Amino acid sequence: MAWVYLIVAGLLEVVWAFSMKKSEGFTVLTPTVITIVMMIASFGLLSIAMKTLPLGTAYTIWTGIGAVGAFAVGVMVLGEAMTPMRVLAAVLIVSGLVLMKLSSSH
Repeated sequence: MAWVYLIVAGLLEVVWAFSMKKSEGFTVLTPTVITIVMMIASFGLLSIAMKTLPLGTAYTIWTGIGAVGAFAVGVMVLGEAMTPMRVLAAVLIVSGLVLMKLSSSH
């Protein structure tokens, strides 16, 4: 169950990163509120997952999901550039996440 909490926490990180961008420096109310609520939920689920998962594994997976997810949302929703180097960076992050998961005994 810890892995489910961790994956959901990572997905919520993507939501709060996107809503933070839309908040325009916390000057737009609705995205600001969404950012804060999603941050709290994401951190809360991460902390639950860390009760049983190793710190390095949990934190790496959480930040990796957030990083790759934010990149994907940036490209697909915000029209950000999808250059070969940025795609390679995302592929390397995902590769690291897979290796981290495979190295975990949980």
